Amino acid sequence: MQSILVIGGLGFMGSNFVRYLIKNTDHRVIVYDKHTYAGRLENVKDLLEKYPNRIKVIRGDVCNEELLEFIIREYNPDIIINFVAETHVDRSINEPAPFVKTNILGIFSLLETCRRLEVPLLIHISTDEVYGDLSWTKDEASEDWPLNPSSPYSATKASADLLIKAYGRTYGLKYIIVRPCNNYGPYQHPEKLIPRTIIRLLLGKKATIYGDGMQIRDWIYVEDFCEALYTIMNKGKICEIYNVAAHQYATVKDVVYKIVELMGKDPERDIIHVRERPGEDRRYAMKIDKILQLGWRPVTTLEEGLKRTVRWYLENKWWWEPLINDRYVIEDEPWINI
Repeated sequence: MQSILVIGGLGFMGSNFVRYLIKNTDHRVIVYDKHTYAGRLENVKDLLEKYPNRIKVIRGDVCNEELLEFIIREYNPDIIINFVAETHVDRSINEPAPFVKTNILGIFSLLETCRRLEVPLLIHISTDEVYGDLSWTKDEASEDWPLNPSSPYSATKASADLLIKAYGRTYGLKYIIVRPCNNYGPYQHPEKLIPRTIIRLLLGKKATIYGDGMQIRDWIYVEDFCEALYTIMNKGKICEIYNVAAHQYATVKDVVYKIVELMGKDPERDIIHVRERPGEDRRYAMKIDKILQLGWRPVTTLEEGLKRTVRWYLENKWWWEPLINDRYVIEDEPWINI
């Protein structure tokens, strides 16, 4: 049994991984989270009630080095997994300052704490967006592909990756960086495309497509990502980077149309095109040879994953209903005032 500190463990991907650990292992899990708009206690509340001896939630900011150091000394984790980040590109366009603070300065605070305490291993969750727009090539980005971020969000994530690599080289920090493609599934905040589309349709609003909708993304069901991360946690090499993707490529338009179909709506009536997001990347694509060599394989097709996701939001109105007045859910073009 190991002690795992999950920083940002109340967010979408973090809480799903906490669920994976509780369900599939006997590890003890300590969740450290600021409780932001997207990091909600509701995401793990049932686990707290059912497994009080295996999971503990502590409220704290990643920028608070003093508290971070206390928590790490107190619980002495075998592994720290960092999910914490401001993640929504639309928000980064309107308000980049929180992204710089959390995604760069917060990671700096975490790295300084890990360096002082000589933590055994830090696993950091990055993003495929650090590679930038690959519409100019048919290639897929390998882990050593040059970083070329386009948005304030992806630029701050690339900055964090470089800081971590520097701490590994200079101070001997033991780390692994994981770069996933677009995750989707239960507990994803409705600011993101798939839950936003589902919830807008449930509210009688039109689904929106930014621009022509031909932006190509690679989509991975969050449970498949959790399995990949656990594989990396156990088999990954120190000071390496691992891309995680499902090679389930589809355009934004394809995904929105599929959700409309699954919900029995009319594409002609229930979808509108709005202005393209500023600086929009047209294509993301990653090679996944390294993670495949560890024995992991994605198992959920995009169609099956979307069916499960639509079903979950249909059955869990209690979870998403308090979030529907967010401008990033109800406004068609949430960056319109920049």
